[in-house]
Amino acid sequence: MATFHDITYAVDGATAVVTINRPERYNAFRAKTVEEMIKAFRAAWADRQVQSVILTGAGEKAFCTGGDVKQRAETGDYGPSESGMFEIGYLHKLIRDIPKPVIAGVNGVAVGGGHVLHVLCDVSIASENALFGQAGPKVGSFDAGFGSAYLARVVGEKKAREIWFWCRMYDATAAQEMGLVNKVVPADQLMKEAKEWAAEIADKSPTAIRFLKQSFNADTDHQAGLSNLAMSALDLFTASPEGLEGAAAFAEKRKPDFNRHVNWH
Repeated sequence: MATFHDITYAVDGATAVVTINRPERYNAFRAKTVEEMIKAFRAAWADRQVQSVILTGAGEKAFCTGGDVKQRAETGDYGPSESGMFEIGYLHKLIRDIPKPVIAGVNGVAVGGGHVLHVLCDVSIASENALFGQAGPKVGSFDAGFGSAYLARVVGEKKAREIWFWCRMYDATAAQEMGLVNKVVPADQLMKEAKEWAAEIADKSPTAIRFLKQSFNADTDHQAGLSNLAMSALDLFTASPEGLEGAAAFAEKRKPDFNRHVNWH
C-alpha cells in the first residue's frame, strides 16, 4: 500500500474510507492531494473485499474547499506531483467509473472543486453544519465540465446557474431540498450514518450494482468530453491576467478587480 501524506486511506470490512487530510487548508487539494486520491480510489477498485467507498474530509470545518488557491497564488500552479500533472479531471472520471458506489460524507464546507467532488459521488450524506456552494467566478476559476453540466442534471438548469453565477452558500437543509444531498444528520453521527449506508449496500450483488452504476453514467458520459475541454480552457485561463488576479486577491484577502483584465471583443 502506498504511503500517503495529504490523505488517509483505510479499509473497514467492505468499506474503503478516503479522507482528505489537509484541515489546515480546509482540505483544499493540490496536485499531490489529487494524485494520492487517485491511488486510493484505484486501490479500492482493485480490492475485491471493498464494496463501496466513503469520501470525506478531516476535521469538523471542511469536506473540501477545492483547489488550493493559496498554492496557486504562491507558485502559479497546484504544486508538484509524481506525474508532473494536475490530474483533477482524471479523478472526476475515476469517481464515476469505479464500479462501486461512492458515498460523500460531507462534514463541513463543500465549495468550489470540493463541491464538484461531492456532486460526482453516487450519494451524499451531510452533517447539519455542512455548507455547499461554488466560488470559481469569485477567485478566477470555473468548472465548465462535470462541475456545471452534471450539476444541472442533479438540481436543474435554473438552480445550477444560480449556484455558479451568484456563488451563494447553501446550508444542509437547502441542499437536501434541491436534491444535492440524500440525507442530513447531526455532525457526530455523520460517519456512523455513512458506514451504515455502506454496510447496507455490501449485502447487494456487486455485479448488479456495477451494471446499474454504468447505466446511470451512460446518460451523462458525453460530458467527459466537455470536461476535457473545460480543463484545457482552465489551464489557459488560470495563467491569464484575469485568472491570476483572482488567486492574488484571494491570497491578499481583498476584492478582485477582474474588469480591468477583461477583453469583451
